[in-house]
Amino acid sequence: MRLGYALWFTMAFLVAIWGVFVLNETLELGWRKHGVHPRQWRGLTGILTYPFLHGDWGHLWNNTMSFFTLNGFLFYFYRSIALRVWLWLFFLSGLMLWGLAVDGNHIGASGLIYGLAAFLFTSGIVRQNRLLLRVSLAVAFLYGGIVWWMLPIDDHVSWEGHLSGAVVGTLLALAYRRQGPKDPVYKFELEDPHAPLPEWWMAAHPDHPDTLAQRATEASKLAAASEVPSSPPKPRSQSSTEPPTFGTPSQS
Repeated sequence: MRLGYALWFTMAFLVAIWGVFVLNETLELGWRKHGVHPRQWRGLTGILTYPFLHGDWGHLWNNTMSFFTLNGFLFYFYRSIALRVWLWLFFLSGLMLWGLAVDGNHIGASGLIYGLAAFLFTSGIVRQNRLLLRVSLAVAFLYGGIVWWMLPIDDHVSWEGHLSGAVVGTLLALAYRRQGPKDPVYKFELEDPHAPLPEWWMAAHPDHPDTLAQRATEASKLAAASEVPSSPPKPRSQSSTEPPTFGTPSQS
C-alpha cells in the first residue's frame, strides 16, 4: 500500500510533464513562453505552469529520473505529510523564484527536485531518526553534486530556481520536524519486552510486524471477552411459608 501510494503520485506527475512536452513538440503550441517571468505580473501564472515545461528531451529526461527517485522517497518514507510538503514546495519555490530571479523565462521541474532533495536530506538529520538518516545519506550520495548548480556557473541554467527550491525544502524540513514518521521502537528496546507498544507509535507504523501482532492480540482478547456468557443469577433460598403446627392440646 505504501509503495503503491508513492508510485501512483510520482507517475501521475511524470505522465503530466511528458504529456505536455509531447503535445507542445508535436503540435508546436509554443507553451514554453508560459514559464516564470521574474517580478512581472504576467509571470505569476508561470508559478503554476513552469514545472511542466522543459526545453528539450535531455532536460526532460534528467528531471524525470531525479524526480522519480526523490519523490518516491518522499511519499514512501513521509507518507502522512508527503502531500502537504509537496504542495508547499510546488507553490513556494515558484513564488520565491519569481521574486529572486533577475530576468529570463524559467521553466522545468528542477526547482521542485532541489526542494525534494533539500527536504529529504535536512529532515533525516534534524529528526535524529535512524531510518530517515539513511535516506539522507542516500540522497547525499546520489545527488550531492547538484549543489554546484545553485551557483551562477551557466547562463542557460536557472540557478535561481535551484536555489529557491533548496531553500524552501530546507525550511519545510525544519517546520515539519515534529510531524510525520517517528523513530522506530522495537520490543527489545523496551524496559519491559512484554509491555504493549505505544498507541502513537502503532498509528505511525500501521504495517510494522510488531504493530500487526499487537493488533491481532487485542482483537482476539476482545473477541474472547465478548463470547463469555454472563453467569445466571443464583436461586434465592426459599423459606417455608406454611404456618407452624402445634400438638393437640391436652385435656384436664
